[in-house]
Amino acid sequence: MNFSIIGGDLRTIKLAEMLSKENEVYIYGLEESNVCESTDISKEEKDKISKCKSLEEVIHKSKIILGPMPLSKDGENINAPFSKEKIKIKEIIERLDEEKTFIAGAIKKDIYEINRKIKIIDLMEKEELTVLNTIATAEGTIQVAIENTERNIQESKALILGFGRVAKVVAKKFKALDAYVTCAARKEEDMAWIKTLGYEATDIRKIGENLKDFDIIINTVPQMILTKSELRYINNNAIVIDLASKPGGVDFDSAKELKIKCIWALALPGKVSPITSAEYIKNTIYNILNKV
Repeated sequence: MNFSIIGGDLRTIKLAEMLSKENEVYIYGLEESNVCESTDISKEEKDKISKCKSLEEVIHKSKIILGPMPLSKDGENINAPFSKEKIKIKEIIERLDEEKTFIAGAIKKDIYEINRKIKIIDLMEKEELTVLNTIATAEGTIQVAIENTERNIQESKALILGFGRVAKVVAKKFKALDAYVTCAARKEEDMAWIKTLGYEATDIRKIGENLKDFDIIINTVPQMILTKSELRYINNNAIVIDLASKPGGVDFDSAKELKIKCIWALALPGKVSPITSAEYIKNTIYNILNKV
């Protein structure tokens, strides 16, 4: 089978190398990466990875076109940190015919309307991958906390805003490191699960003055949660880590004004564990294609 890969981060590089063990791989938008330089793959596998000179060439080579995770950061161009040029999403989708399948992550709905002839699959809608990705996100959050605080995580007071997939795993990992974990939610069933799992529970709609009690505050809710009125209660020695996708859940301008350390930790799986994340992506892609 042939795979064409356009753009992407470290996960994409590792994915290309993994796919080359069994397939021909054609890449574009990775010209400034170290793809094929790994000592983990053989010369034969490296020879199966071909760098294409144009968008038209890479699309022509395969029926399966793989984009990055997330597909875009600005809504217009492919997420391609290892490319000097901007690769417009619209130009890719318009070039595809009905024999092509386009697979990427976090695809906005308007992309589907550009070309209805092709099959578009969003990896982030696959439960198996989103659940496994929470592991890397949680471990990356721990790394961010360790690197940006002057306290041990053990006995630190951690507040996690939200109780979705990511929050559940983050809470578990921090509790395993003997932090005092409080989870903030609004649904009654979430509050019940929080207590059942041994965490402290608080109503996310009532956070405010109680924020002063926490050393580490982690937001997982993709909407504005920590505005200036909430941020003013946070201790200057605390750290706020926002894991939510754009537009995020923290008023960073107000945080800067109040001298509160805030870190918007996006795409942690690709930064802290690209090999494991690539394995998850590869397995998910294979499962999708087997079903097709």
